[in-house]
Order: sequence, then structure tokens, then C-alpha cells
Amino acid sequence: MYYSTDYSSPLGEMLIVSDGEAICGLWFYSQKYFKSSIDDDLIEKPDLAIFKKVSKWLDDYFNGINPEIDFKLRPMGSEFRKKVWKILCEIPYGKTMTYGEIASKLSPTMSAQAVGGAVGHNPISILIPCHRVVGTNGKLTGYAGGIDRKIELLKLEQVKL
Repeated sequence: MYYSTDYSSPLGEMLIVSDGEAICGLWFYSQKYFKSSIDDDLIEKPDLAIFKKVSKWLDDYFNGINPEIDFKLRPMGSEFRKKVWKILCEIPYGKTMTYGEIASKLSPTMSAQAVGGAVGHNPISILIPCHRVVGTNGKLTGYAGGIDRKIELLKLEQVKL
């Protein structure tokens, strides 16, 4: 069973999804792969304690603060995708990493394109910071939430573009 609530961000309306204990999804409504990892119906429950924590975290984040995540994340995906998403969580606020760098952390033969597929299917936007992944030489490449949002998120974190 999954619960949901909406969050109004400065970059657009978002949907937050939880299993009651952890965050399982955070998407912009117009985002590619919207709710693709959630196969159950959602029960709207805005008063869930974890939703209050996530909303406060997002408020702080969008106000230029680098808040600590003090709640559980439970992204749904393959073991490979989970490994990529774990590396995304290690990218510090205000920093970026390339798809190739992530690939080399996984295996000397891993392709940047395979990593790109996993990054693009990240079900927990911003909290799992896929917006911090860039192409070779810092080139801004795709973002499931839209390249304009990626640029704004990186600007918010004061990343030099």
C-alpha cells in the first residue's frame, strides 16, 4: 500500500509517495517515467509524519539550505539501478559527477549509457540527486524532470555551469 501527497515547489508541482515508513517516490508531475516504479493505487494521506519531514526538507532545500536527510528512502528498481542510485546519494551538495565516473565506480567495463538509463529512472528526484550528474566535460545532458529544472537545481546549489 502506498500513500501520497502533493508538494508545491518553485519549479512545479510534485508528488511524494511513501509506503508509510520510507519515501518511495518524488516526481514532478510532468516528469518522464512519472510513477513508473509504483504499481499500486495511491491513497492520499497528507498528514503522514514522513510527508511533513520531506516537505520541510524540500522547503529548506529550495531556500538554499543543504538539509540532512533524516528519513528513509526506499527506491524501487533493479539491483543495478539501486547501485547507481546509491552512488548518486554520495555526490555532495553543490558538486557534480559524470556518467563515466559513476560507471567506473561500478566496473571497469561499465558503459556510461547504462548508467544514464539508471539515472534517468531514479524514482526519488532531488533527494537522490540525479540532477548532479553531467556529461563529459561538465556538459548538461538529459534530466527526466526537464533540462530547465536541472539547470535551476544546479544553480540553487551554486554549481558553476
